[in-house]
Amino acid sequence: MVRVVVTGIGLVSALGNSLEDSWQNLLSGTTGVKLHQPFPELLKIPLGLIGDKPSDLSTLTQMVVNSALEDAKLVAPLVDCAVVVGSSRGYQGSWEKLARQMYGKDTLELSLKLEDWLYTLPQMNALAVARQIGATGMVLAPMAACATGIWAIAQAVMLIQTGQCQRVIAGAVEAPITPLTICGFQQMGALATTGAYPFDLHREGLVLGEGGAVFVLESADLAKQRQTKPENIYGEILGFGLTADAFHSYQPEPEGKGAITAIQQCLKRSRLRPADIDYIHAHGTGTLLNDRIESKIIQHLFPPTVAISSTKGSSGHTLGASAALGVAFALMSIRYQRLPACVGLQQPEFDLNFVTTAKETKISQILCSSFGFGGQNAVIALSK
Repeated sequence: MVRVVVTGIGLVSALGNSLEDSWQNLLSGTTGVKLHQPFPELLKIPLGLIGDKPSDLSTLTQMVVNSALEDAKLVAPLVDCAVVVGSSRGYQGSWEKLARQMYGKDTLELSLKLEDWLYTLPQMNALAVARQIGATGMVLAPMAACATGIWAIAQAVMLIQTGQCQRVIAGAVEAPITPLTICGFQQMGALATTGAYPFDLHREGLVLGEGGAVFVLESADLAKQRQTKPENIYGEILGFGLTADAFHSYQPEPEGKGAITAIQQCLKRSRLRPADIDYIHAHGTGTLLNDRIESKIIQHLFPPTVAISSTKGSSGHTLGASAALGVAFALMSIRYQRLPACVGLQQPEFDLNFVTTAKETKISQILCSSFGFGGQNAVIALSK
């Protein structure tokens, strides 16, 4: 089996404009979640904004891709590279802006021209990455709700392991702070009103955030061939599990059957037992249903000693990018042998080994979970 390693990471989040800044703020227990009112027609709510106003998808993507290449010590053009970059909302912000301009009072001058609409189709962000780095290999643009980030990495791993390429730029980026997204989640009763509190007895719901993480994935042979130093390799992708609940348009299957199957698939492909996992980066959205079902799944499959935390209390829930951020933070945990705290958790509702303050510990294998709306389950195993 071809081994796949991570040689570069680019990340931007409400915690910071770089991987290192976000990681340091995460370890210090800082939260990027603050009360904002980005749209005057809507009330002030907690959000994980990177700046003072909602970000642009293209700008975020260019930032994280450039950072990932620099981190991996690669220079464009990367002709033989593949691209797998996803998003669950895509250019929805641009579409909403166009609709407001077309049907509002100002219909004569549109800042987003109608002929530019084609550039906002779901696959266009991934194609823009290919142009950015001069990649002429395969381009994929997965959309799998909150599981998009792990889906993208899993697809990249499959491309390398099947010999279709030796290097892939993979990840997910999200700029979801739009009126429609906010109103939609509010109508569902899924949005928090004061902050993000994953697994807490008094959790209120999710807090929308923005950001992204992109990875340079390479075969171990290619990394060795270009003399990548061992200390510059973040870790290895051991395996993954991908399933669908086929149950409901947004509610998780009550017994977590699909999620359990995804975890079992991942462990089997990674040749790991539940007891081999040192830390689980949980999906941990802070919603009533997700945290309850996810906790039951962990209790059912894993020993009570496994460490658990979710970083959404710090970054907010970045939807399609959330799993990519989780994988990046998990790889940093492996590199520095430190576990991030579950920020926002004050009074746990569930009997699990939650990380309440960042701590040093021995970490060899990590599991990252992401369970998206519509029952899309994605789990990935990482190793030193």
